Amino acid sequence: MAWRSVVITQHSKISYSGRRIIVQTDSNIHEIPVEDIEVLLISTTQAVVTARAMAELSRNAVKVIFSDTLGEPVCETVNYLPNNRTLSLLKNQFNWDAHRKEILWTWIATAKMKMQIEVLQSKKIDTEELDYEFKKIEVNDETNREAVVARKYFPMLFGTDFQRRDFSPYNAALNYGYSLLLSFVNRSIVEQGYLTQIGIHHHSDENQFNLGSDLMEPFRPIIDGWVSGQDIKKLTPEVKIQLVDLFNLELKFNGKNTILRNALKQHVNNCLKYLSQEQDDVKIEVELKDEVSSNEINRNV
Repeated sequence: MAWRSVVITQHSKISYSGRRIIVQTDSNIHEIPVEDIEVLLISTTQAVVTARAMAELSRNAVKVIFSDTLGEPVCETVNYLPNNRTLSLLKNQFNWDAHRKEILWTWIATAKMKMQIEVLQSKKIDTEELDYEFKKIEVNDETNREAVVARKYFPMLFGTDFQRRDFSPYNAALNYGYSLLLSFVNRSIVEQGYLTQIGIHHHSDENQFNLGSDLMEPFRPIIDGWVSGQDIKKLTPEVKIQLVDLFNLELKFNGKNTILRNALKQHVNNCLKYLSQEQDDVKIEVELKDEVSSNEINRNV
């Protein structure tokens, strides 16, 4: 089973030989079994990838993410056709029950707001205002409590002058982390044969990852909490690597000890089974550990 996240940060050539991805830099050669790789993040424009390497990465359902000249993720690969994508499965997705979609979005929005409150409380921040909004959520979040909470949450976490849309280093780190989170979720969706374009709440014609954007929501606050605990002056390669490593964070998901990347897979699986009427509910309980290793939180970045 794939488990490695590989980050390319320097001038290199990426090729394939003998069931291994070969990364040749100016000073070294690294060989990685292709079946071990879950995500390949090319965080530089100074890398060359052979067509054979891309074909084998796609064949093994490896998510490949490309960055621009600023190191920001700009695109990711989506396999042309997963082996388990069938006509009956697609018909099922196109005809997901409307009520189930509304209920699932209610659970997702609720879980996200609970996590936001937990992150604030872990930093000894009073959450009474968010608790009040949280209690007003309705089915399908018709009054959009999720957006109301988000508008209040970010200034509470990052400071009253913080604006989510500016170009601060903290926003750059958040966007980078969210891009990685979306890629992990998209990979799980595609692995199971479903289309990422058809969401349950997000419905933008310009977003080919509507479903991933829906299902990732309860886990966004994990990125927020990590970023808010750093002294980030610039989105450096070290910050990017630590954000990638965050997906190995130990936590509890639905009462069981696991790591973030595995929790995401289980969460996506649960949601898709619910939408396809293979199970009757979805449990979304995320508990962060009281202590996080210095490898996962390093203020000197």
